[in-house]
Amino acid sequence: MALLSVAMSNDWIDEEGFRANVGIILTDDAGQLLLGGRVNNKGWQFPQGGMLVGEEPTDAMYRELREEIGLEQHDVELLGVTHDWIRYRLPEKFVRSHSKPLCIGQKQRWFMLRLDCDNAKLRFDLGEEAEFDRVRWVDYWRPVNEVIYFKRRVYAQALHELGASAYPHETPPRPRWWPKRWQSAFDKDIARSSKA
Repeated sequence: MALLSVAMSNDWIDEEGFRANVGIILTDDAGQLLLGGRVNNKGWQFPQGGMLVGEEPTDAMYRELREEIGLEQHDVELLGVTHDWIRYRLPEKFVRSHSKPLCIGQKQRWFMLRLDCDNAKLRFDLGEEAEFDRVRWVDYWRPVNEVIYFKRRVYAQALHELGASAYPHETPPRPRWWPKRWQSAFDKDIARSSKA
């Protein structure tokens, strides 16, 4: 599906109302993943951001990497990228119904990166406005529990698809503490994406 050349603050929104976005999963040598703490918020998430009109996903990823956590291309190793867009719809209360074009959700390309520099290089002041004010390193599947509820399935799908790029021998098993409804929903998502 082609993206429309329509901008909402220079963001690409396709004809179905999905904003093009990139997500960054950053792992360290111990196999832990970086989560950013949202400024003035209790929430935690992976670095991510919207693609600008005409921007390639890899270029958007390196731009967001610098803006959100202060790292440059030479500070990381690119391990993998999802083969296609992973979509999610925003809950109705988060849709800005008077915006044109209407954005009903996001479609994301996810990137798995390995940190190749010291943690001290991480910083939050290189973008127009800081997204994060703190970070922490967590076990592989922990971000699914930490992110806002409507992004959980996207996180699980991205982690499932990109796991082998960070763990070539075997992706860590899903946690036993996940509720059965999560397991069922994620299994359906994975089955659907493998047919695509």
